[in-house]
Amino acid sequence: MRALIFAAGKGERMRPLTERTPKPLLQAGGKPLVAWHLEKLAALGVSDVVLNISWLAECFEPVLGDGSRWGLRLHFSNEGPEPLETGGGMHKALALLGDAPFIAVNGDIWTDYDFSRLPHEPARLAHLVMVDNPAQHPRGDFHLDDGSTLHAQGDPKLTFSGIGVYRPSLLDDWRQVIGPVPGTELDPPRFKLAPLLQAAMASGDIQGEWHRGRWTDVGTPERLAQLDAALSG
Repeated sequence: MRALIFAAGKGERMRPLTERTPKPLLQAGGKPLVAWHLEKLAALGVSDVVLNISWLAECFEPVLGDGSRWGLRLHFSNEGPEPLETGGGMHKALALLGDAPFIAVNGDIWTDYDFSRLPHEPARLAHLVMVDNPAQHPRGDFHLDDGSTLHAQGDPKLTFSGIGVYRPSLLDDWRQVIGPVPGTELDPPRFKLAPLLQAAMASGDIQGEWHRGRWTDVGTPERLAQLDAALSG
């Protein structure tokens, strides 16, 4: 199985920390945030990991190397000076990910979620891991029903953790779903993943699970400091 780690964002809320260091390379508990994911993916038996990179792209390879220290092969999908958003980044990375379902993880989160719970073959177009709504996102994202189906509408809502398994076919009709929004005319195109997920949810094609353990979106210097203290204690 292969995996994609989203690592292209500019980390604007994390400044000044991200002026010289990409957010996924910021350290918590003595290692870069992205290294926590690489360790879990390696333990799961993942062989190849793609990192989509843009902001300070030149910083990643000197820190992470080729992935061999984790028993992985790392591939870098360089998006150029401007990130392609989640959908565009995933679309560009498909050439490196292949035709099979793949794991995708946000590079700026930390969690104790056990990646071995992820399905190798999601029953539908995607399987998303949901978490309790954090203080900074109290309204949540999607509703998870008793049948493990996710809905864009409905209450109560949970927050998308940034961890999921996707079938490449989720992006097959992306242009029709997204429409002619700014960025889609570029080559490679820039667009968000959320509209594709919401369209698939309308057809009942997205499943999910609720992780009740530890999770944090490392979105501010304060949250990074709190996580570092918790992991170093």
